[in-house]
Amino acid sequence: MPNIENLKKQAKQYLRWHRERYYPVAAAISASLPRFHGLSDEQVLDSDFKLAGAPELVARQRGFESWQALKSGANAMTQKPGRTAPLPFLNSTAAQLFVANIKAACDFYTTKLGFTVDFVYGDPPFYAQVTRDCAKLALRLVCEPVFAGDVREREHLLSAALTVATADEIKQLFLTYQDAGVPFVQTLKREPWGARAFIVLDPDGNRILFAGPTD
Repeated sequence: MPNIENLKKQAKQYLRWHRERYYPVAAAISASLPRFHGLSDEQVLDSDFKLAGAPELVARQRGFESWQALKSGANAMTQKPGRTAPLPFLNSTAAQLFVANIKAACDFYTTKLGFTVDFVYGDPPFYAQVTRDCAKLALRLVCEPVFAGDVREREHLLSAALTVATADEIKQLFLTYQDAGVPFVQTLKREPWGARAFIVLDPDGNRILFAGPTD
């Protein structure tokens, strides 16, 4: 079973995003909660998404009928006549970053960004994974340019986006990275889509966005 306290934080984040009209959460709500099926994103964000709705959303995303069923470890939702089975739930993701030196990349993510090395593969190494809490980043050795010219800079292309649950956490993370001398493409600011975010630049030009709620 997943950590209930972490799931509570996720539910509060969903509620906050709905209140702040963060459009990606509307799609998650309409896909998982039957009473919102068929509504547009605008209609979902205009609706009354009460405190109880957020835990239900978290529970249904994990295949349970209700928050109580999730907490008690009940069996996953049973298939009803005429209804399709719940879609498989993807519970982790790992962005793949292209780097020119595995060791140098691991050093940056561990000493500057607070990650730990899960594994390094190959002799000489050509693949690795670093982790911090639930965030995973795969590092893939590539010895020639992956992007044409300066397209990454011109188009502001992100390599990964990571989130935290609270406004205090995103501010603390930014200040910690600032003290560590991490290079920023963008310092902490409020985004048009309702979050506070900053972007760091790793030694290989990968832009990593860190985002959290505004309050």
